[in-house]
Amino acid sequence: MQRIQSLLFALALAALIIACAPDQAAQPEKSEPVKSEPAKKNPPADCPVTTTGILSFEAPAPYSPIAPWPGLFWFGSESLWTSLHTDGVWAGLPLNPQGYTQKIMWWSSFYSLPDEPEPALVVTGRRLDAEAPPLKTYGATNASAADIGEAMLTGVDFPTLGCWQVRGEYKKTSLNFYVWLAP
Repeated sequence: MQRIQSLLFALALAALIIACAPDQAAQPEKSEPVKSEPAKKNPPADCPVTTTGILSFEAPAPYSPIAPWPGLFWFGSESLWTSLHTDGVWAGLPLNPQGYTQKIMWWSSFYSLPDEPEPALVVTGRRLDAEAPPLKTYGATNASAADIGEAMLTGVDFPTLGCWQVRGEYKKTSLNFYVWLAP
């Protein structure tokens, strides 16, 4: 009798387990995995990052002829220039819901902070190595300090990591540079 009760208990337990198990046929199909961001620190060969070997220049007086910070160099012309990392990589940028945040400083021999506290600088950007929304910009403001002189400052959000072209336009002059955004 005890054997029959044990057998009935085991069958009841098995039936309960089977009844509670999810129905594989009723499960929705798994979606494709979301593409992950590039995880490389160094840019791939097909990302034409702007580095020191590409048209760096000496800024005109009263600015420092070379960028006053280690690991950065001046890039552009007297009409419009910026400072870039010598390796062309921007890594570890803060992430917010709009993307990876960066502040970009721009200089021009035509810029005068007292005459133009809100510079007419336009900054745009696009990803080169994959589809992505365009660079989000927040207009231009000004900056001034002993080590930088008078500068124009823009805040931007890159929606993804990867290879980006950034373009600044100021007083009929434009400047393009390329950066690799890494984690």
